[in-house]
Amino acid sequence: MRIVSGLFKGRKITAPKKLPVRPTTDMAKEALFNILNNLYYFDSVSVLDLFSGTGNISYEFASRGTENITAVDEHFGCIKFINETADSFNMNINTVKSDVFKYLEKANTAFTIIFADPPYEFPLEEFSKIPELVFKNNLLEPNGVLIVEHSKHTKLSELEHYSHSKSYGGNVFSFFQIASDEE
Repeated sequence: MRIVSGLFKGRKITAPKKLPVRPTTDMAKEALFNILNNLYYFDSVSVLDLFSGTGNISYEFASRGTENITAVDEHFGCIKFINETADSFNMNINTVKSDVFKYLEKANTAFTIIFADPPYEFPLEEFSKIPELVFKNNLLEPNGVLIVEHSKHTKLSELEHYSHSKSYGGNVFSFFQIASDEE
């Protein structure tokens, strides 16, 4: 995997093979950040990266100037790798070793962008818990967005707060937002 843009553009990051991860492809990540680049100034957003795995998405935000990044994963090896990589690049990424659902239950800080990349084999009930907890606990700032990455075989369009999806190969990003009449 590589960093697509920003201060560390082109830098390759090689994760240990033993980590239980499926990093977002560079093509899909570049497309996602092109969308986000038209919506936000990266140096003024706060980001929550759920099921962060290798930290691929967190590094991309940090490379583009985001200072307030929290990466959550329950696997010790993933958290260790993110900490080591962030230190080597001098990136400000706060890591939390936790089950994502337990984290979302207890979290009390709102974020501009929440990105979740759960295992593709999750059943729909597990996927649906993510937006449910985010919106129930008011974890999105006004005009914020929750983005859930999933396979093309998973359909999230019936979930509350669903806005739209973008597909890139086998990857799909579903966007969830507070409707303007709810603010």
